[in-house]
Amino acid sequence: MATSLQQPEDDIPGYRQPPNNAEAEMGLLGAILENNRAYEKVSEFLRSEHFFDPLHGRIYDAVSKLVERGQQANPTTLKHVFDTDEFQEIGGHRYLADLAGATFAVINAADYGRLIYDLYLRRQLIELGTDVVNHAYSHDPDESATRQIEGAEQHLYDLATSGDYEGGFQSFAESIRDAVDMAAAAFNRDGALGGVPTKFRQLDLLLGGLHKSDLIVLAGRPAMGKTALATNIAFNVANLTDTIVDEEGNEMPVDDPVVGFFSLEMSAEQLASRILAEGAQIASDKIRKGELNQTEFDRLVQTSQQLQRAPLYIDDTPALSVSALRTRARRLKRQHGLGLIVVDYLQLLQGSGMGREQNRVQEISEITRGLKTLAKELEVPVIALSQLSRAVEQREDKRPQLADLRESGTIEQDADVVMFIYREEYYLQRAEPSRRADESTEKMNERYMMWEEAMTTVRGRAEIIIAKQRHGPTGTVHLRFYPQATKFDNLEDEDDYGDPRDAGGGPLPAGDVPF
Repeated sequence: MATSLQQPEDDIPGYRQPPNNAEAEMGLLGAILENNRAYEKVSEFLRSEHFFDPLHGRIYDAVSKLVERGQQANPTTLKHVFDTDEFQEIGGHRYLADLAGATFAVINAADYGRLIYDLYLRRQLIELGTDVVNHAYSHDPDESATRQIEGAEQHLYDLATSGDYEGGFQSFAESIRDAVDMAAAAFNRDGALGGVPTKFRQLDLLLGGLHKSDLIVLAGRPAMGKTALATNIAFNVANLTDTIVDEEGNEMPVDDPVVGFFSLEMSAEQLASRILAEGAQIASDKIRKGELNQTEFDRLVQTSQQLQRAPLYIDDTPALSVSALRTRARRLKRQHGLGLIVVDYLQLLQGSGMGREQNRVQEISEITRGLKTLAKELEVPVIALSQLSRAVEQREDKRPQLADLRESGTIEQDADVVMFIYREEYYLQRAEPSRRADESTEKMNERYMMWEEAMTTVRGRAEIIIAKQRHGPTGTVHLRFYPQATKFDNLEDEDDYGDPRDAGGGPLPAGDVPF
């Protein structure tokens, strides 16, 4: 058989030839030329650039184009494609005929393809390693060592997933079995939830827990308690002490899910202080100022010892890019496992930075797509906090709506769940009546009593409005809020509000009150 243009250079002293296997390349091409159905076994993952011999890559590319068009690929149909002087030097049409006539079994085509791809990955690893070394030797002030490490990790991950050919179609029977397995897990779990419980009863009832692969957007105006609720959920998830029931009816403990919290706004110390204040039931400002009595300090120490065992990891790097966040989340899952990701907050993330001409909406679109892709890739729920526009403040009813999301189109589109935090108490406090000119004391007292009555109704109450849920109903959930401890909790009288899945479960009074 004629040989290809690529010749080994082992005779050169000190030369190490890149990993390759010419026989496997010729074997695959021969199998395809002999029976084009062999192409189907490798077409999902193998490309022409994966071949070491450039000529073999050209032959594979030409074969691919003919087969994809439904035409026969054989030495005769390929003859005119390779009617060049370069091709004639290695035997021309005879080379194709020799490939097709060799005794290559079609059944081995997939094995040949995987070997070719594996050798391609090895060559790419060598190239990547060379690039890492060269970049490390460079003295570019904009390229810190940490940034180079994150870039190398990203390139390694891209290389590892670029030829992922394990996906594709699965039968409906397999999908049904997966759905039944999920239902069985929910049935056997204490609390009968399919997703990760938040420990907020009404919220879990409406959402069924936080589900794998879901992007959950938690939005609200400043001072509504977005970060407080996010930290409460993160703390609850990391301290589930959950159980499942086995086939014999015995309860078995489940390991607490690992939570990765990306805090782009607050430092890790501030975030830990919030969680500590919540767990110890002590006002966070008293902890900061050191205004604690001995009993409170002892409770603080005891709580801190308990919290140190929680599998909660905080990354407080500011201005983090979505690609760096993705790299760090993968690393956390690889090292410790992962059950939930929280991002506080979405608008502080940066896009890829490719092209400064892209506007903010395009950048947010890239970020939300990246977070949704990360949720699916790692198979964990991702909670992303988001700001709301000031349009909320201009309305009489200040309950948020989907249109109030900043850059709302792309966030609403990519999110599986969108929920808003609303506290009427916040607005009523700022509407405390003051005496008007020429107003009688009786009239002033009457208005003040109306205000106090309204405040009594809403004090310590918060609404979680589920405005979008891709897999279930929308509705409103009512929680208790303790502002000093930055803590949300279940309402003692939550039964008064009915089932959040029913449209009849009415929200708390809202709107401007004529005090």
